[in-house]
Order: sequence, then structure tokens, then C-alpha cells
Amino acid sequence: MSSPRLILLGAPGAGKGTQAARLAERLGIPAISTGDIFRANIKGGTDLGRAAQEYTSRGELVPDEITDSMVRDRLAESDAAEGFLLDGYPRNTAQVAALDATLTDAGTALDLAVELTVDPEVVVPRLLKRAEIEGREDDTEDVIRRRLDVYAAETAPISGLYAARGLLVQVDGLGEVDEVTERLLAAISARLG
Repeated sequence: MSSPRLILLGAPGAGKGTQAARLAERLGIPAISTGDIFRANIKGGTDLGRAAQEYTSRGELVPDEITDSMVRDRLAESDAAEGFLLDGYPRNTAQVAALDATLTDAGTALDLAVELTVDPEVVVPRLLKRAEIEGREDDTEDVIRRRLDVYAAETAPISGLYAARGLLVQVDGLGEVDEVTERLLAAISARLG
């Protein structure tokens, strides 16, 4: 399998960050996480971080213009030229269009959108535990449920867009981390060879 250009989809708490890092290592491509970029900026107190925190502390998504330009710049870096895995982007149909334009301008295309599926009632306790371990004070149960609602309203419809293009594969995100990684790799290999 050549270096793929992938998107990893899934609700907050589905395990995208964990699996993105594992897949990127196994596939030899960079994992590009908008969440990590936002958290680094928030922790560093940058202008972007302060702007992002205004939204994330309410359980809302950072505006598209900020996110789109950040992703466009990241995909232009040399390590992403042959393949990449986007984690947490695109989050809505407008961002799908922005990503399409970015890839078209670069003379390339997306190979596959992989969606980790999980039961929301399993995700809430998982995120509360992560918040406690990582000291994420903004991850209260109300904020987590709001993030899941925002995901369902804004992000889940992009699965349908990619399915209509024949680019979507869904993988069960529940189970041991190694099991989920192997399921993901098998699904990617089955679709891309």
C-alpha cells in the first residue's frame, strides 16, 4: 500500500487521537490533529489559543476560517506531500469543501475517510475519566454532552458525503486499543490494497 491520504472521523472520545498516532506510525505518514494544535496554542497562551479557548470552553467548535488555514498550511509541509492522516478535520460540510479545494490545488485527492463508531453512552464516562487524568477542567459532563450534540449536528453528516463518494469505511471503535488498530489497518488495506 502506498502512503495514503486519510481522514479519521468519530465522535469526541471515540479514540481518534490514540488511533491516529498508531496508524500514522504503522503507515509512515504524519498524523495531523487540529485538537493538538488548538491545545498547544491554548496552553501557550497565543492569540489563536485565546480565540480557540473562547469556543472550546463552551463546547463549541473553532471557526472554520482559522481551522481551514491552519490545515492548509500544515498539508503544504514536506512531510505531508506523500500522505497524511487528518484527525479532527474536516468537522462540517464547509470544511469538506475547503479540504477538497486544498487537495485540488495541490493536484491530489483524498484516498479514504475512516470512521470510528462508538456508543455515546460509553464515550461520556471515558471523556470524564480522561478529563480527570489530564486536568481538563473544561470537560464537564454538560460540556461533553454538548460536544457530542455538536458532533451529531455538524460533523456526522460528512460521513454521508464521503459515503456517497465511495470513500467511507466504518470501523467499530470499542475494544482493546490493539484490536481497534488492527481493525483499522485491515479496513484500510482492504479498501486501498
